[in-house]
This record gives sequence, C-alpha cells and structure tokens, in this order.
Amino acid sequence: MNLSSRLQTLLPKKRWQRLSLEAALIVAVILGAQYWQTRGLPEGAAPPLVGVLTDGQTMKLGAGDTAHGAPTLVAFWATWCPVCTAEEGNIVSVAKDHRVISVAMQSGDAAAVTKHLQERGIALPALVDADGRHATNWRVRGVPTHFVVDGAGNIRFRVVGYATTWGLKARLWWAENVAA
Repeated sequence: MNLSSRLQTLLPKKRWQRLSLEAALIVAVILGAQYWQTRGLPEGAAPPLVGVLTDGQTMKLGAGDTAHGAPTLVAFWATWCPVCTAEEGNIVSVAKDHRVISVAMQSGDAAAVTKHLQERGIALPALVDADGRHATNWRVRGVPTHFVVDGAGNIRFRVVGYATTWGLKARLWWAENVAA
C-alpha cells in the first residue's frame, strides 16, 4: 500500500475522531452551563408554595399537599422577561395535560398580572410574587426558572432559561413514570 492510499484511509478516521471530540465538547459545555445555572436551587423536598392565584383559587404545593399525586411544573416568570414571553406558549401547552403552577415574579400586583395574562390571551392563573418572597424561598435568581415536582413533593428537575414543550413534558413524564 502506498502512502497516498494510506492517507486516504486515515483521513476519514481522523475526521470522525475530530467530529466526535467536537460533539463531546459541545455536550460538556451545555451540561456545564446547565449545572452552573441551577447551582444553589433547591433539591429534594420542594419548599412550600402557598397562596391565592389570580383566578381566586387557593393553591398549595409542598409538605402536606396530598391532593395532587401527579407531577407539577412550577414555572417562575416575569412580565418584563422577553425569554418568558417567548416560551409562554410552551407553558400553556404543558398546562393542557399537566398541573402547572405559574409564579409571576416581581411583576406587580394581582391586577397587573391578570391584565398582562389577558392581553397575551393566556388562560393560566398565576401566583403573584410581587415582593419576591416565593422566589427567595425557592432560591430563584432569574427567570424563567422551572421545577418539576413529583407526586410525593420532591423536586426531580430544575431548568433555568428557555424550556421547550417537549422537554418539559418529557421531564414530567419521567417524574411520573420512572422516578416514582
């Protein structure tokens, strides 16, 4: 075998090795960024989340909440957050099939949050967190931030930043079927 034919057989192997290395680096960067963003967020038992939603219903999540055995998506967002606006359709879509607790963080009083939701055509009640106490209790530093809480009240997933419908539904499915 001459040098030219040997080089031709080695080049595809080196190309695949390089592509594999690049893919591994991209995955490592994504996982590292997700780890960095979720550092300090609660794990294990979900902190209590109690209040009155914009539709007047009383809402409770956490210790002693035995009324809901299914997983819950807790979504912290804000009216002033462009990423939250971009993903609001995803949250509404998830709410069609799963329990969602929407927490409007530092977005004004109940009237302001209700007006915002109505203007956007969103029929999803929200827990108003005007003073940020719920966000502080859940150690949320930025929005959007999402938690998937299983039926036993344990946090199974934490996501900071834009989340897709399928990504959230997959996490909720996992919390209901695999993590239980």
